[in-house]
Amino acid sequence: MGVAAGVAVLGLVATGFVILTSPQDPKPHTPPPRSTAEVVRGDLSEQTLVQGNLGYTGERAISGGAGTLTSVAPPGSELSVGGELFSIDNRPVLLFTGALPQWRAFELGMERGPDVQQLEASLAALGYFWADPDDVFDENTRVGIRLWQEAMGREITGEIGMGEIHFAPGPLRIAAAKLEPGAQTAPGTEIVRVTELGKHVEINLKLAQQRLAVVGAPVEIELPGGAKTTGKITAVDPPREPEQSEQGGDTTPIVPVTVVLDNPDDAKSIDRATVRVSFTSETREDVLSVPVGALLALPGGGYGVEVVAPGATGTAGTKRVAVETGLFAGGLVEITGEGIDAGTTVVVAEA
Repeated sequence: MGVAAGVAVLGLVATGFVILTSPQDPKPHTPPPRSTAEVVRGDLSEQTLVQGNLGYTGERAISGGAGTLTSVAPPGSELSVGGELFSIDNRPVLLFTGALPQWRAFELGMERGPDVQQLEASLAALGYFWADPDDVFDENTRVGIRLWQEAMGREITGEIGMGEIHFAPGPLRIAAAKLEPGAQTAPGTEIVRVTELGKHVEINLKLAQQRLAVVGAPVEIELPGGAKTTGKITAVDPPREPEQSEQGGDTTPIVPVTVVLDNPDDAKSIDRATVRVSFTSETREDVLSVPVGALLALPGGGYGVEVVAPGATGTAGTKRVAVETGLFAGGLVEITGEGIDAGTTVVVAEA
């Protein structure tokens, strides 16, 4: 009796063990999740990134005549027509607008010329000339000068001597003052360095990258901090040997390129900085592309993609399609293949 009971207990224990270890409700196998992407039709561009130096455009020096420097505009200040650059013997030298520098005094009897027209245009901008600006110094010009001199507290002569004004094509920014008030000046003495208000980037391309340098071509500029803006190539100089400061002793020829920002205000808070410039080196228009991670190496050579049938899940409903590759750019690759079109879903390998 006791032996039989013991056997029964062992049988129950054994049976219980089997029950605990045997699966009762097996779950179907769930494939791991995968990433997919759609084939996209559009333009595909290859970009080349290079470093450049951002700064203000057109830096140059302005000199004055003989005397004592009595004031100078502070660095960083921006001057428009009528603005005071500096003063010598307490006589301000003011900014006027014009492409030609002043090369003679303005007075009755002078020969006509375009410098007269830009003088009258500046007086008109300041509100002291009402006739149409022309290239003749006449009584209207003289009256305009006298009104301007009276408003400025100058001696009223109706004439403007050499060095009393400075012509520039547009507004200027004071980059640096080279002398302090009280310094003695002479003709040709550098007093301030100025720039235009625009921003530009100077780039030294390698000779092998010369094909990227096309005047008028657009570029993208990455500013310090990651913000991006746009610009255009405005000048491409002939190849030359680099200066030691430019390439650290490397004598490989370089191609100097100048890029002007489309919107200088995007870099308004930046005086000088190293930036990255993106040149478009090749563009393919109206092509199909997928992420590079969608490419599969086929056993017989070449590449393919795994196409997902509409509504398919897991590994079911996919097939490999051989493709021809074209341009690789920005993590995408141009492809063509049988049945591949915009909107086709393909599997993308996870990183």
